[in-house]
Amino acid sequence: MSRSVKWSSDHGLSPVHNIMDSPWSARNENGVYGLKTNFVYGFNGLAHTVYVDKIFPHVMYFSNGASPLTSVQSLFITAKRVYVFICVRNMELDTQNLVDEDNFNLEDQEMDDEDPEMDQILPHDTASSGTVERGKSSVSRFRAACWKNFDRGQKYPNGKTEVTCKYCEQTYHLNLRRNGTNTMNRHMRSCEKTPGSTPRISRKVDMMVFREMIAVALVQHNLPYSFVEYERIREAFTYVNPSIEFWSRNTAASDVYKIYEREKIKLKEKLAIIPGRICLTTDLWRALTVESYICLTAHYVDVDGVLKTKILSFCAFPPPHSGVAIAMKLSELLKDWGIEKKVFTLTVDNASANDTMQSILKRKLQKHLVCSGEFFHVRCSAHILNLIVQDGLEVISGALEKIRETVKYVKGSETRENLFQNCMDTIGIQTEASLVLDVSTRWNSTYHMLSRAIQFKDVLHSLAEVDRGYKSFPSAVEWERAELICDLLKPFAEITKLISGSSYPTANVYFMQVWAIKCWLGDHDDSHDRAIREMVEDMTEKYDKYWEDFSDILAMAAVLDPRLKFSALEYCYNILNPLTSKENLTHVRDKMVQLFGAYKRTTCNVAASTSQSSRKDIPFGYDGFYSYFSQRNGTGKSPLDMYLEEPVLDMVSFRDMDVIAYWKNNVSRFKELSSMACDILSISITTVASESTFSIGSRVLNKYRSCLLPTNVQALLCTRNWFRGFQDVETDEIQGQEDTNTTLA
Repeated sequence: MSRSVKWSSDHGLSPVHNIMDSPWSARNENGVYGLKTNFVYGFNGLAHTVYVDKIFPHVMYFSNGASPLTSVQSLFITAKRVYVFICVRNMELDTQNLVDEDNFNLEDQEMDDEDPEMDQILPHDTASSGTVERGKSSVSRFRAACWKNFDRGQKYPNGKTEVTCKYCEQTYHLNLRRNGTNTMNRHMRSCEKTPGSTPRISRKVDMMVFREMIAVALVQHNLPYSFVEYERIREAFTYVNPSIEFWSRNTAASDVYKIYEREKIKLKEKLAIIPGRICLTTDLWRALTVESYICLTAHYVDVDGVLKTKILSFCAFPPPHSGVAIAMKLSELLKDWGIEKKVFTLTVDNASANDTMQSILKRKLQKHLVCSGEFFHVRCSAHILNLIVQDGLEVISGALEKIRETVKYVKGSETRENLFQNCMDTIGIQTEASLVLDVSTRWNSTYHMLSRAIQFKDVLHSLAEVDRGYKSFPSAVEWERAELICDLLKPFAEITKLISGSSYPTANVYFMQVWAIKCWLGDHDDSHDRAIREMVEDMTEKYDKYWEDFSDILAMAAVLDPRLKFSALEYCYNILNPLTSKENLTHVRDKMVQLFGAYKRTTCNVAASTSQSSRKDIPFGYDGFYSYFSQRNGTGKSPLDMYLEEPVLDMVSFRDMDVIAYWKNNVSRFKELSSMACDILSISITTVASESTFSIGSRVLNKYRSCLLPTNVQALLCTRNWFRGFQDVETDEIQGQEDTNTTLA
């Protein structure tokens, strides 16, 4: 289909010959002349360019003498303007690469009926009718189909024309010469009053899929079930698709529970096929609603060699919270998940009920535990650090009283807070930070209170000068003591920060941290301040008491780090006590040999059942050598000995090494030692995973949503964890939120 359009360019040109006389033209087999180049140059000696390729990019292409897709039909020249009529033979191909700025709507381009020069060039009958006939092609005014539905109004000096829809009376101001009628065409497609228009039909919504997507959103973004009943949400859904059928909050809760059950089955299947064992952590929690919950979390290395942490249960646990009751509940949960034969360790805090619980549970699981459960009980190191520091702070509680009273005084009145801010401005301190009050159950809050008070020491001094009611400003000696205490608590704060992250590191990093704390205490045991000496003495006594309870696990985890091995232990033990260093090293080695022997026996039992099938895979003629090699290898060095004899990896070069990935990649070399290493490295020496769950739980069971059924709480928290791990919600949801969880003793 051919279409004719007008292309004009304003220049002061005198009349020249028809383009057919131009050296830049060529005649095709149909008698139509086409341009050979992008440009038409130098008519009648004047430099003039017609950018035909700007609109029709194929005009300059000829191949093997074939007809061009676009050809110049005629060229008319006046004193001021050049008119080029172009016969377009392939409209789609010539316009498919145009950008909006260069778009020249060929079909909708209007003819300028007010151009007197055009009337002079065209024949009289053609000019009056608005059509130029050149062979079989023609150009018509307002021939686009959309003009049937629009009235043309006033034309403005800026080149825009007023057009109005005949049916809905929507008015547009368009530059028709530049932009064509695209806007009018779009309006016709959306105008419901236009005859014959087809309204946009939304695709059919699969309500089951849509409901599941909303249920996943409720879980991941901590939204209430009533979200699906929000008036504005329903209006938004209706706007997107009027055919959407709404559902109630009870249905939303049912949808979430179905997802929970489905994901639980998937996780069960994954736990059943993991190559190693599962390390557990558990803790109790009391919500704002005074209901009690028990949390059970699994830590393991999956089939891909990646350390995973998954909440297995967060269920209601009414009193009594005795050791027997906790043991029975945990035993029930382990059977429900089918992992009672795969348990390696259980990490709990130092509550007296937990000692009873772990003893009962160890007897129940003893025949399935490694080394009859010798390594089953792991104490929460974060809780031990808390006990150590709390005992030390009790000794110097009087030294902190004035600082605590200072914080209470400033934060107890908006007027005093404003006065404190004025003192900050006077001194020139520009910060968003302020004083913080500690919490008696959290020693790290005491550290933050001290560090912040020391930061604002000069501000408080200024406040004491202008506020006569401020009576608790510490003396110079008390400030010095506060600085010493803050300095002493700093390493404890650092290790607590390390082990309190939801994405906790593997167990190998803790040994060096715990050892550093021991050294730090030793550096301050001869402080000139008597209160500090008493504090360090009490903390050291508590440290030594609990060190033996978890030092074996920490030490073995460090040895299984190829950057540390026994060299790190030897260095640390020598600094702590050179007299007992050798004895401690021998003790750790004996424990590792004992544990490795248990793993080797398990592997041998499995290997015996598969030895016949493995022998079938031996190439012909090699069976004798295989038997000889197996016997010789069985009496040689064990994988543990080979690993320990290899050089230690450089700590700087391998600083960011994934230790579990190292053992996964060396499983063919170290065999059962690799399995043992992955199990030890996956041990959680803190219950921080459970506490992270309690933090999320406090947001789920807040004062506005205190009536959730325990089954729904478990479905929300567990499914959220299975989808997102322990990632916190957005930062703005966390900031300013009060800590409402309380750990049960």
